[in-house]
Amino acid sequence: MLGNLCDVPGVLVGHAADERGLTGCTAILFDAPAGAVVGVDVRGSSPGTRETDLLSPIGRVEETHAILFTGGSAFGLGAAGGTVSYLEEKGVGYDVGVARIPIVPAAVIFDLAAGDPGARPGEPMGYEAAAAAGSGDFAQGSVGVGTGATVGKVLGLDRAMKGGLGSASIELSGGLVVAALVVVNAFGDVRDPSTGTIVAGPRLPDTKLADSVEHLEEAARSMRWGEGGTTGNTTLAIVATNARLTKPAATKVAQMAHDGLARTISPVHTSIDGDTIFAASVGGPAEGSATGPVAVAASADVVGAWGARVTAEAVVRAVTSAKGMPGIPGVSEI
Repeated sequence: MLGNLCDVPGVLVGHAADERGLTGCTAILFDAPAGAVVGVDVRGSSPGTRETDLLSPIGRVEETHAILFTGGSAFGLGAAGGTVSYLEEKGVGYDVGVARIPIVPAAVIFDLAAGDPGARPGEPMGYEAAAAAGSGDFAQGSVGVGTGATVGKVLGLDRAMKGGLGSASIELSGGLVVAALVVVNAFGDVRDPSTGTIVAGPRLPDTKLADSVEHLEEAARSMRWGEGGTTGNTTLAIVATNARLTKPAATKVAQMAHDGLARTISPVHTSIDGDTIFAASVGGPAEGSATGPVAVAASADVVGAWGARVTAEAVVRAVTSAKGMPGIPGVSEI
């Protein structure tokens, strides 16, 4: 199971980053006549999001033109304005008669403690990420929104390891493609889903990796929960497919894809994470559409089940591709 999110026709990915401040953005654009049909499911208790209510199954607007993942916590949400500006210049947006309004939901990770807390993605970075978006291969690891990502923080940030951005895809019979992109900035540790082995997590003095759950009580006693070393979390993901899905079906896919996080991150969906997954159906309204990517027929259950698998694979690729930063090593450095 290799590949990346751009294996879904009509999906473009672009990065922008502040290498000194250790933060960044990743823009996912939908290059289809009516964008994509998108659903979302938020499981973490500390999310930072923009326009996710619009993605509700009862939301009136059926088209989404891009999604932005950004660092900077709530400060970073402003970067979505740059992606909106880029799309407006291209004439992309929801037609309201007097203008075309680009629909760009966004979600953030908390990376302020990883680098310069004053370095926050803004509109110029959101624009840059969108302008850089292309199809085909793209960088993974410590890039874009994954630049300042970390994992395994139950013993404090000084015992954490580097997180990052990863992607994976699979092509099934009938031309169905399901792919995921994940930025892993989890409070918990990351495990190999096939063996349960900890791949990246809190480091003990003897360089072994600790089980985060076994240290939860200790962490709760030694610090005010949600402050200090336990902040700086959230895993964000998008599952994209060329299956033709309604908004309720896309929402179901997003829900099912959270299983991929549960298989690889322990603990996950905590009160101090903002774990959020989007699901996007990209393609024309029917097979043989004259313009844009062609959608295929598939059930939400099939897409969601495979979405969980590619999400799990993307989580592991995120941490194994990441490069360390001062005081916080990557997987290849331990």
